Amino acid sequence: MDYITKPFEKEEVLIRVQTHLEISRLNRELRQKNRELERANEELRQEIARRKAAEEAHTVAEAARQRADEQLDLISRQEARRWGIEGFVGQSQTVQKIIEEVRQLQSAGATGVLICGESGTGKELIARALHFGGPRARGPFIPVNCAAIPHDLAESSLFGHVKGAFTGATSDRKGYFEQADGGTLFLDEVGDMPMELQPKLLRVLEEGRITPVGGAQERQVDVRVVAATNADLSAGLAKGVFRQDLYFRLARFTVQVPPLREWKEDIPLLSTHFLGMFAAEMGLTPVGLSAAALAMLRGYSFPGNVRELKNIIEYALIKSGGAAIEPEHLHFLDLPHASGDGGPSAQTPVQPSEQDLILTCVRQRGSIGNEECRALLAVDRRRATYLLDRLCESGLLTREGSQRWTRYSLRK
Repeated sequence: MDYITKPFEKEEVLIRVQTHLEISRLNRELRQKNRELERANEELRQEIARRKAAEEAHTVAEAARQRADEQLDLISRQEARRWGIEGFVGQSQTVQKIIEEVRQLQSAGATGVLICGESGTGKELIARALHFGGPRARGPFIPVNCAAIPHDLAESSLFGHVKGAFTGATSDRKGYFEQADGGTLFLDEVGDMPMELQPKLLRVLEEGRITPVGGAQERQVDVRVVAATNADLSAGLAKGVFRQDLYFRLARFTVQVPPLREWKEDIPLLSTHFLGMFAAEMGLTPVGLSAAALAMLRGYSFPGNVRELKNIIEYALIKSGGAAIEPEHLHFLDLPHASGDGGPSAQTPVQPSEQDLILTCVRQRGSIGNEECRALLAVDRRRATYLLDRLCESGLLTREGSQRWTRYSLRK
């Protein structure tokens, strides 16, 4: 508020007006500065809140990462206990020699290993022991059955593909080598690897780089390859169906696994081990084998090796109802109808014992696949397919899915 006394003086009026205009301008600037300061304060408060939220999120993420690391360590330790040397049962020189070789190879995390032995001798158990007992234990273990990969998809399965590489490739897909990066790739039945794929596999083993199907960019992978075969690769080399250079690359160290008939002194220990394992799964009190039953096991040739012994023990425990195992509880292959590889031929009619074992397994587990049927009965893929198809035709089972994803369950 201001006033002017009379009489008015022109110069005084002008000065007073100019003064009030300047005060008004300064007030406007002050209010503008205050608004800008308030906005800056609000932005600062928001930034502080954002940083606080980020710090809290980082703390939560770090705690989650630590829990994940601890869980991964726990899983690795559990897997190491499950698949480590402790999983080898036997006191014979044969088993002790294999254990010693596994110990030597566990520390050589980059050395390729070829495991040779008949079907059912435990080649995958050795491969898992090499992985989970070595420096790659925290990495993935990827098992691949080379005989089960369709030839036209073999390269894509191993090395992956990019979207649009071929009909049906609707997205990028990692192959087994990328999935196993930092860990171990187990190539089972490597003798069945398609000839046209062998030079590409050799190049990956030598250079550690893959190129997905349809891609132009190479990718570096760090993978230990452990291969296994039940075939005579030397015969494949002589026939020209298996490359010599690939053989020598895979077989930098060879582990020979003898058939069970050559180390029968461990059959009592193995039988006791399997009885305890299956009794725990079925909620039964562990039982023993009678002397007569043990004598029958010792006198058998076991064409299916340890896997067959395991299946015989499981079947016997089910048949005995939890009582001691007697000779009548043991189920052996019908040798008079055996094919050249020691098992029943694919077209041999379904045996009652085979049907009982398959249906008991389905009732316990809900469903069964070809691989599980093969392991349960110690038969080949053709025989397992034949048995499951006949049980479907007879109305006992129903089929769901297709190809490798087919499952068989009880018909409702």
